[in-house]
Amino acid sequence: MAINIGIDMGTSSTLIYVRGKGVVLKEPTIVAFDRDTNKSRAFGEEARALLERASGSIIAIRPLQKGAIADYTVAEEMLGYFISKALGRRTLSKPNIYINVQEHVTEVERKAAIEAAYGAGARDVVVVREPIAAAIGIGLDMAKPFGNMLVDIGGGTTDVAIVSLGGVVASESVKVAGNDMDEAILQYIKQTHDVVIGEKMAEDIKIKIGSAFPLIEDEFMIVTGRDVNSGLPREVEVTSGEIESLVVEKANLIIDTIISVLEQAPPEVSVDILERGIILTGGGSLLRGLDELIEERTGIHTVKVEEPLLVIAKGTGRYSEVME
Repeated sequence: MAINIGIDMGTSSTLIYVRGKGVVLKEPTIVAFDRDTNKSRAFGEEARALLERASGSIIAIRPLQKGAIADYTVAEEMLGYFISKALGRRTLSKPNIYINVQEHVTEVERKAAIEAAYGAGARDVVVVREPIAAAIGIGLDMAKPFGNMLVDIGGGTTDVAIVSLGGVVASESVKVAGNDMDEAILQYIKQTHDVVIGEKMAEDIKIKIGSAFPLIEDEFMIVTGRDVNSGLPREVEVTSGEIESLVVEKANLIIDTIISVLEQAPPEVSVDILERGIILTGGGSLLRGLDELIEERTGIHTVKVEEPLLVIAKGTGRYSEVME
């Protein structure tokens, strides 16, 4: 009997859900590629570790950009590796793969995801729309006629949707998410402090002292990078006040999209959302104060779910149990 697995292949991370076991794999969506041999050297966590110490011939390839497959060949190879790792190479049968795709992908992007899954060893492939996966992942009863607003903030894109009775009432996507905040921080540190930092450090700054809503007291963090002028390592002090303006600029673009989708909701569904609130999922929702900023601008109670990073993978993996 074929194993059913759910895959959430995102811009920043790839997660795999195996029925009966839960989420068994969470790895960075990154590949270490050797230009000298023209071959992939490592995937996921192993690739990230290798790239931190690698020579100039080994480069990072991110096969997904803004939620869509940008390098089909590498994506297929990476996905095959992740599936083998998740299943432990204990089965000879090909798995049935349920793969998440964003609501507003093009037909070409949708076919690329399907072909990558087949190329990685799928027996059969079922595409799961992201809003439906999110709804299932947080445990909403898909048979009930209540409108729910879900905002999934990933690494490359944010998807905003209103779902009801197992369908999507209204939705929009915006190519602004967690990675854009990291990039804004990285560029700010370089331009303001004359220090070059990496993507991982920028993300650490966002997580440790970043907030989309004013903090009661300013927080500080010592950041280490490379001095622009001397090329030597240098430490600088960064404050939460500096970071706030950077993340708020990106957060407001996300909130503009939320408001746009709310404006498309039928009156009865608008009442449901006002009563039930806005639900945040995805790794980007972990930014401090984001729920407060959304509440302030929309006037609607906003909640973050537990384990937001796992929601889409869980919902994709459980799709067959709920919808088929």
